[in-house]
Amino acid sequence: MNKIPPFDVSQQYQQIGDRLNQAALDVLASGQYIGGQTISQFEGEFAKYIGSSHGIACNSGTDALYLALRALDIGEGDEVITSPFTFFASAETVSMSGAKPVFVDIEAHSFNMNLDLLEAAITDRTKAIMPVHLFGRSVNMSKLMAIAKKHNLYVIEDCAQATGATSNGEKVGNIGDIGCFSFYPTKNLGGCGDGGMMTTNNPELDKKLRILREHGSPQRYYHEYIGMNSRLDCLQAALLQVKLPYLDKWNTQRREISDRYTAFLKDANIPNLVTPHHCPGSVWNQYSICIGDGKRNDVQVQMREQNIITMIYYPLPLHLQSVYAHLGHHKGDFPVTEDICDRVLSLPMFPELSIEQQERVVSTLKDILK
Repeated sequence: MNKIPPFDVSQQYQQIGDRLNQAALDVLASGQYIGGQTISQFEGEFAKYIGSSHGIACNSGTDALYLALRALDIGEGDEVITSPFTFFASAETVSMSGAKPVFVDIEAHSFNMNLDLLEAAITDRTKAIMPVHLFGRSVNMSKLMAIAKKHNLYVIEDCAQATGATSNGEKVGNIGDIGCFSFYPTKNLGGCGDGGMMTTNNPELDKKLRILREHGSPQRYYHEYIGMNSRLDCLQAALLQVKLPYLDKWNTQRREISDRYTAFLKDANIPNLVTPHHCPGSVWNQYSICIGDGKRNDVQVQMREQNIITMIYYPLPLHLQSVYAHLGHHKGDFPVTEDICDRVLSLPMFPELSIEQQERVVSTLKDILK
């Protein structure tokens, strides 16, 4: 029986491989592998797509978050509020900057930060909020921005899984002070390696981010800051530039796949299974169900035996990671996050996933949980 992977990057290559090959060859022939016109063109096109005035390319989504924190002068003694249910980089970069990550529990239906709990976490040391648009679903940014404005806080949007998603009709990454994106291959706009982007409408932040990514140097061998080497390679930029015009089509396909999953699972009437809440602005980087009665891990193993590969994002919340033991958190501190970590399972999701593959995923789930 053919394997159904969690994500199949080869299918995009089958569609547009000729264009990707030519773009790569053009870069190789140019002799310009770092910086130059290829980077600036992609930065401009991506910023235009998001709706931002400026796009600043960098080496990864993790670097984007770290550079954003640095550009806003966040460091020792500061606090940054984020979610405990996200990839480690969201909190890791806060710690790297010298600041303290402060967690706010999530909503069970959205997997995103519960904004009703946000203000209680703000202290006189809070300097920024880092909302995570998890699994391609946007945080309610109008509500979050109102809180941030009330308390005079910066907002860094973690858009790593949500390129093209909208919140109240506006693309994420164009709402807070800085938007941070990842081009890791499994993302909605994925490269052929690591890559990242920062977006902003603030010209001063644009200038500072560009300096920080180049060793803190506005001019070669003259340094204003302690920066880092975080440049996007021209090869990645050229490949991403080819893919960008297809992104809306691929995101539409993801929405259609999500709708089918939800309909198929409803018809299947599978016990102990909860489908994700409908979110019109989502770009569905993941389709994540929740399985109760402690059966999630067994379900994953049995599906793998049927050549259907699922993923668990994330098995252990950030506040219970051993590296954050010094923060003093305990099991039970963020009960919704902890419950979701025990039950969440992400089904195969990529734009080219066929109806037949989805039907097989759902029928296998039903057979296992009947």
